[in-house]
Amino acid sequence: MRPGRPMAVDWVASPPVPVRPYRQRRQRQPRYTGPPSYPAPPRWGLPALPWRWQMSVPGTVPRVSPAERMRVLSGTAITLLWVTAFACGLAAVAELWRYVMLLISRSAVLSYGWLKASDALVITAGVLAPVTALVAGTAAVLWLLRARQAATVATDRAPARPDWQVLLGLLPGPNLSVLGSTLTELEHAAAGEPADRRPYPSKLLRIWWVTWVAGLVLGAVTLLWGLRSGVQAQADGVVLRILTDSVAVAVAVLSLRVIASITALLSPLENAAAHRMLVVRVDGAPTPERRPRAATHRR
Repeated sequence: MRPGRPMAVDWVASPPVPVRPYRQRRQRQPRYTGPPSYPAPPRWGLPALPWRWQMSVPGTVPRVSPAERMRVLSGTAITLLWVTAFACGLAAVAELWRYVMLLISRSAVLSYGWLKASDALVITAGVLAPVTALVAGTAAVLWLLRARQAATVATDRAPARPDWQVLLGLLPGPNLSVLGSTLTELEHAAAGEPADRRPYPSKLLRIWWVTWVAGLVLGAVTLLWGLRSGVQAQADGVVLRILTDSVAVAVAVLSLRVIASITALLSPLENAAAHRMLVVRVDGAPTPERRPRAATHRR
């Protein structure tokens, strides 16, 4: 460097080292104002097909097996039989209350309010019990027909008697034996017993059969006893109605147990082993129409 000439120097300014490090300002998070809203239904998202039932897909024919129909009808019949058991039990309690009041009336004067309450309970239960029994019986007969179809599919052999004979067996008289025989044959097929072996009812079915016959006989005797006149005949009729309603409760409870037992034999389904249904493939359905996508919409 020659003397007298200015020296070229570049000055670089650097900030002083702070005593404390600089703190970065935290950005305030926006407050949640709810899910996003759109001016129109969005066209993106997963297809709704995996969450559809088979019968909801247009153009497809639902295929429901007899075992599935039987299982659905068994649930309906069991629920209605519980309602019938409650109604018949209420009728038995009402008749028992009336009989107690008859005993009290021999030595004391009955209260007008208690008498009207007893009459109201007897009339209400007397109407409710036959109606629920009729509805539950209809559901049980439909279950029986579906169960016979399911047994035919499962065993690949036709039942011993056609459906019209089963329906005729529900009439007064034949229902003492035909219905029990039909259930025995159904239980025999549901248990997987060979066709050449003679059907023999299980213990549950034998108890149900005896209770069923006792209920029918008691019902017929009660109806015939109601044609008699006299105070003692009316008191005896109350006792007969108590017994008939009590046996009806037993018949309803045993019937739902028989339905549950045969249903479990034909279509065993454990809740722990049940899986959610998922549509993997749909055959024969028409191709859905594609809607045009707007130019402003992005995938």
